[in-house]
Amino acid sequence: MKQSLSLRFGQQMKMTPQLQQAIRLMQLSSMELNLEIREALETNPMLELAEDDDLGDVATEDLGSDPEWERREESPPDGESEDEGFIEDLGIPDELPVDTSWDDVYQASTPMSPPALPEGVDFDNPASESLADHLLWQLNLSPMPPQDKLVAAAIIEAIDADGMLQLDLQDIAESVVGAFGGHGVSAEDVEAVLARVQQFEPAGVGARNLRECLLLQLHQLSPDTPSHDDAVSLVERHFDTLARSDLNALARASGLDVDALQRAIELIRSLNPRPGAAVGDFDCEYIEPDVFVRKDFNGDRGRWLVELNTESLPALRINEVYAGLVRRGDGSADNAFLRNNLQDARWFLKSLRNRNETLLKVATQIVERQRGFLDHGEEAMKPLVLADIANAVGMHESTISRVTTRKYMRTPRGVFELKYFFSSHVGTATGGEVSSTAIRALIKRYVGEENPNRPLSDSRIASMLRERNIAVARRTVAKYRESMAIPSSNDRRRLV
Repeated sequence: MKQSLSLRFGQQMKMTPQLQQAIRLMQLSSMELNLEIREALETNPMLELAEDDDLGDVATEDLGSDPEWERREESPPDGESEDEGFIEDLGIPDELPVDTSWDDVYQASTPMSPPALPEGVDFDNPASESLADHLLWQLNLSPMPPQDKLVAAAIIEAIDADGMLQLDLQDIAESVVGAFGGHGVSAEDVEAVLARVQQFEPAGVGARNLRECLLLQLHQLSPDTPSHDDAVSLVERHFDTLARSDLNALARASGLDVDALQRAIELIRSLNPRPGAAVGDFDCEYIEPDVFVRKDFNGDRGRWLVELNTESLPALRINEVYAGLVRRGDGSADNAFLRNNLQDARWFLKSLRNRNETLLKVATQIVERQRGFLDHGEEAMKPLVLADIANAVGMHESTISRVTTRKYMRTPRGVFELKYFFSSHVGTATGGEVSSTAIRALIKRYVGEENPNRPLSDSRIASMLRERNIAVARRTVAKYRESMAIPSSNDRRRLV
């Protein structure tokens, strides 16, 4: 193999720490951005919270007139990566002059650690308590002999997240033998304690099967509940027939007329087959809208107004006292520290402002194109893709993707992620287009209005859509129906 030297020219993009920060801020949710801002306040002395009477000045904060700050890179040619397109959209310099490394000034992407809470307590997430903890808390408040409490604790340990008992009573009895000094515990003793545990909340917990779970919930209802006795009788004596949804056989076996049978079945359907799901180890997700949309009725037809949620994030500004300590031409370490932090603070504020301006532009264009949804609902949703918004605001599709991810818009119809307004399209018989979201809404309406005795099949729904010039196949209807967790026509057949 012969060795040789060659000279090769090429272009390569290198992302500076400042650009990486700008990209990260663009795609953060409001809660994550709040943490990022608070961390910046702790690490950069040049940043401070603006007072309420200074908020009007913060929006137009002077970021400085340094010529180096105002430098702009030429736009990259077509065909570059998504990050290159995003950098072009930012319109920010490729590099800032700094006298120290980024890591010495700003430690990025490290979330703040919340203050320690008492053990077992999570005030920010009250749903973090597990079902076992909830049952043990009730057990500690229940008057029981010590040995019964040990058996009850073993029973609670054998209950799964759905609230169902997963072990046989004999297995539970054998598991607690050692706790009683060699004295045995019978299955009858465990069953007696189980009856106490089954009285805990949520109703139906500790059941060994679905039938027992429903009976436990029925027995905890008031006897004066309408159709209570009929529902108990159906579950106790005719559970298998009830599970098969065999109306004729159920009516013959129970001796109930159609109206009484229907009322009893509706009561049974109101019960929870998974009682443990009401108290579980799940995280609560709090959504803070980034954009508010409201209708202004001052005009003839009214117009939709888009506003940023300025209250979700703290307002920042440059600390004028520390900024005044920066001296030009002073090469001391202290002055270099202040100068670098001032530049980083300016960049941070500029990145925040760029994020807000881009978010407002994108949200405004979305509202402009989805007025039908805001006025009439999902059935009026129009097809929309990222490229449509990117062309309208003159940005790269990757920028639109970052801006619309985990950003939420509050409208009179509810709170929606910006991604919700984007959907594929299906052609119509007249050459137009209809949004897949609108098709799902139509399917949902058709199913909601159907005759319970004769539920609509997927083929029939496809025919009804074709009557509206929407050409979709049966399998497409089935795919949309399953995505909305709507059962098939056989499973939707009601007992009436």
